[in-house]
Amino acid sequence: MASSNVAKPVFSYTVLYVKDVAKSVEFYSKAFGYTVRRLDESHRWGELESGQTTIAFTPLHQHETDDLTATVQTTGSNRERQPVEVCFAYSNVDAAFKKAVENGAVAVSEPESKEWGQKVGYVRDIDGIVVRMGSYVHPPNHH
Repeated sequence: MASSNVAKPVFSYTVLYVKDVAKSVEFYSKAFGYTVRRLDESHRWGELESGQTTIAFTPLHQHETDDLTATVQTTGSNRERQPVEVCFAYSNVDAAFKKAVENGAVAVSEPESKEWGQKVGYVRDIDGIVVRMGSYVHPPNHH
């Protein structure tokens, strides 16, 4: 039985394992409009400001994680994808998609309206990670 005094967790980080941390941080900043929070001197860790959850970057292979949790598996071609995708919401998906492609993202699927009321497009980042770019399903309330 679970303890009733355990606090509800906060989703604090999404970590992307990439070939070159500095290049990926710069790419996400330019292509998707995020502000760089941190890039350590060793270039083994980078972070972007993205609201409550931090987007972080670390090398594909490093002894700290490979030895503990096993090695990262990458896709072999553009016909494969990792079992996770990064999703960003925009008020103007078409403009955001265009900006991403102009800054090095590879277009996978142009933005289109979906039956659930969201406009969605897909790109791949410089490491082949699929990024979903969509409108808000229910626009956020700004109080």
